[in-house]
Amino acid sequence: GCYGQTRIRTPRIDRMAAEGTRFTACYSGSPVCAPSRNVLMTGLHTGHTRIRDNSPAFGGTPELYHEGQRRLSLESSDVTVAEILKSAGYRTGITGKWGLGEPFTPGTPNRQGFDEWLGFLNQNHAADYYTDYLWQNESRVSIAENREARKGIYVHDRFTEFALQFIRTHRSKRQNPFFLYLAYTIPHETLTIPELGSYANESWDNTQKTYGAMVSRLDRDVGRVLDLLGELGLDRKTLVFFTSDNGAPDKPATRFFRSNALLRGHKADLYEGGIRVPMIARWPGRIAAGKTVSIPWYFADLLPTAAHFAQTPCPAVDGRDVSGLLLGSSESVSERWLYWEKPQNGLKQAVRKGRWKAVRHNPGEPTELYDLEQDPSESENLAASQPGLVCEIESYLKTARTESPNWPT
Repeated sequence: GCYGQTRIRTPRIDRMAAEGTRFTACYSGSPVCAPSRNVLMTGLHTGHTRIRDNSPAFGGTPELYHEGQRRLSLESSDVTVAEILKSAGYRTGITGKWGLGEPFTPGTPNRQGFDEWLGFLNQNHAADYYTDYLWQNESRVSIAENREARKGIYVHDRFTEFALQFIRTHRSKRQNPFFLYLAYTIPHETLTIPELGSYANESWDNTQKTYGAMVSRLDRDVGRVLDLLGELGLDRKTLVFFTSDNGAPDKPATRFFRSNALLRGHKADLYEGGIRVPMIARWPGRIAAGKTVSIPWYFADLLPTAAHFAQTPCPAVDGRDVSGLLLGSSESVSERWLYWEKPQNGLKQAVRKGRWKAVRHNPGEPTELYDLEQDPSESENLAASQPGLVCEIESYLKTARTESPNWPT
């Protein structure tokens, strides 16, 4: 595969990389899903987002799908990329997993700038690929084929159908550009697939076969979306990103496939294995084909970049417009702090600036320092040999964030 995978076949994603630019130092907003998506949608890093972990330490609302869980939702004052683009005349749609608002709160997609929506509101519901209901706009819509534990509809396929129909509908209307957020859930657990396809013949265990088949189904449907853009003559008018909301978890299947390759850590960690993610950008005629870029950027940059392309004002955010990096008009982004935090069992923080990456597991604990250009596996802590840089980083960490009542430190 285009990122080095040798066992799972992803011809359509590989083709997308060949037709676009592949980024090797792009970062998610967080090492877990809900805060990562909050960063993606609002352009704020996790020291400023409303949602900073999957479940709040205090506050939030009970989750309908899973008793005992509480979830925090976006509020009306939060500004999303969908709202920015909608105000610029775009039709906006989302399908898949949202994760930023429980039912009937201000955080549901239709109340955060999306005109059309079908999917899961939270991650517990999203683990059920044969759920007997989905949320469609503000309504809970039953899937009769999946009632009484039947497996009639693999809901991932519903998301693909929604995406294709959304594109067809808004191509035919012509008067408005569109923004589609296709938030697929596969290959997230629970691992299940209608058919194993060619993986049935592999000498792997069933979990490994299922995981491989899920990734290949994702690949197939990414290809269907790109094919439709070509059929409708939208290729050269449409910027498409492909990425992941966090690194791979530490599970038997992902270990077998070496999903994080040489990176240290995994999902839920602030080491590279938790936050460095694939990123492919494709825009024929505008973004260079077959190019690989190692300059760091992250999810917070999406909103200001989208605002630039839509020629609409951008609110004050932590991210930067990286349109020049995407289009190749700028070979660099001026060095700046990229920041992450995870307020679970204390306050874990990480920062990257240029070649340097720092990780601190709690305020008051030693700061670890790594040279990612020489040591992408974060195996050699250089803090003792760079006291001045560590002092600069620790000073930044004191001011990088605002306190959250939902995750007090």
